[in-house]
Amino acid sequence: MSPRRHLFLLLAIAATAWALPATAQHQHGVSSENSEPHAIALLQAAVHSELAAAETDHSVWTYRDHDKTADKDALYDVVDSPQGGVRRAIQFDGHPVGPDTRAAETQRITDFVRDPAAQAKQHRAGQHDDAQARQMLLMLPNAFIWTVKGDSGDLTTLTFRPNPTFHPPNMEARVMGLMAGELIIARADNRIRTLRGSLTDDIKIGFGMLGKLRAGGTFDVERREIAPHIWQITETHVHIDGKALLFKTIGQQEDEIKSDWKPSTAKTLQEAARQLDAG
Repeated sequence: MSPRRHLFLLLAIAATAWALPATAQHQHGVSSENSEPHAIALLQAAVHSELAAAETDHSVWTYRDHDKTADKDALYDVVDSPQGGVRRAIQFDGHPVGPDTRAAETQRITDFVRDPAAQAKQHRAGQHDDAQARQMLLMLPNAFIWTVKGDSGDLTTLTFRPNPTFHPPNMEARVMGLMAGELIIARADNRIRTLRGSLTDDIKIGFGMLGKLRAGGTFDVERREIAPHIWQITETHVHIDGKALLFKTIGQQEDEIKSDWKPSTAKTLQEAARQLDAG
């Protein structure tokens, strides 16, 4: 899946759906009355830049993806194409994969390239992610109270805290509205460079009987300019504790670093697979 999606991983909470009902969408253009006007102006300029880039940036890349969770520590080679992306596991727990795993990875990639239904599923997931990211971006000015923390060179740091007048339209938006932290803007391109923070309160689902997210959970999403005016997520650190009966994933422990970015020369999914010695 192309890393240009998930503009900054939807506040880095896996399984969060930011889709808003029509009755809530009028809030998008409204900002908190308690926010600093200058902070809101800077934030809105950054949101506009992010949305514009999402529409115009169709670049594809190859990169190295190191993903560490409570269940695995894996290193992947990733190749994207205009038709979609493929990845191959090359290490687990710091050790190169063995012959059996290499063969299984080759077969998995080959099967995917030959399966139009699986490719369509990947495409739909990407479109869904794009829509989620857009909804979250549009919600930012109203969900929090924003202040300017400081400027340092080309970077401006804004702080955010929950806006008590924000009325979340669903459970996921409620989680978003109970976070506090800081957002760093790269002023040259008005792009969001860093988003980090923590959950300010426990979140109880069904009065706590169906689950709970614990206060103090943290997230840190880092983005960098990997080519002129091209920004990608390069690091994601999520440490949120919780459990829920009705959700596959609520809490998450994950550290992901993406490196070795290069423009992809693959024009098709088949070419991407061949570059990973599969397909």
